[in-house]
Amino acid sequence: MALAAEKELTHVGESKGAANHDHDLVHELSKRLDALWRYDQYIANATRQPEVQDLWRRLKEQEQANIQEIKVLIKEHCAKDCF
Repeated sequence: MALAAEKELTHVGESKGAANHDHDLVHELSKRLDALWRYDQYIANATRQPEVQDLWRRLKEQEQANIQEIKVLIKEHCAKDCF
């Protein structure tokens, strides 16, 4: 039985649209962009909870910086034509 399952996965990963490290950058950027837009809702949900709102605001700022850093790396890789 294990042989059949192994055969099903034999060719997984043969076709790549980008190097693994570039795929990882794009994937991580996507995840962080999804998280970023949620922070405004989290801030709104914490009405009358200023310490919680402050937390969400700090995390949002950190996430914006992380996103910018990833975008810079992606741009650099594209400019070097290694993407």
